[in-house]
Amino acid sequence: MQWQQVQDGPSEVYVVVLEPGEDAVAELTAFARDRSLGASQVTAVGAFSEAVVGWFDRRAKDYREIPVEEQCEVLSLIGDIAVADDGPTPHLHAVLGLSDGSTRGGHLLSGRVWPTLEVVVRDSPAELAKTHRPEIGLALIDPEARP
Repeated sequence: MQWQQVQDGPSEVYVVVLEPGEDAVAELTAFARDRSLGASQVTAVGAFSEAVVGWFDRRAKDYREIPVEEQCEVLSLIGDIAVADDGPTPHLHAVLGLSDGSTRGGHLLSGRVWPTLEVVVRDSPAELAKTHRPEIGLALIDPEARP
C-alpha cells in the first residue's frame, strides 16, 4: 500500500493505492487505525482477482457470503469509517463487474487486489462512534455517542 495526503486539515484527504495481492478490507482497516480516522468517507475504483461480498440476513443477524471467484472490476466502492469498540472501522459496499457484464454487490467482506485499488479517503475533524445494536446484530453509527 502507498498513500499520500493531498489535503491538509481540518478535513484531510488521502489517496491510498493498494497493490496486487493485498486484501482491501484489511489494508483500509490498518490505514484507518494508523491515521486515527474518526469520521471519513471512502470511495474507490480498481479491480480484484477475487472477492467476497455479503448480504445482511436480518433473521440470522449475519452476512450471507457471496463469493466472487474471478477477476472483477470494482465499478463502485463507497463507505465510511467510524470508531467501533476495537478502533476505526471501515464499512464498505461494492458493486463488482464480471466478465459477462453482470454484477455482484453488497457489503465488502474481502477483496484481493489485482492490479490496483485507488481509494480516496476524506476525513473530517468530527468523530463518529459505532454502537453495537444487539436487536439488529450490527454496530451502526450512533450520532449521539462519543468514541
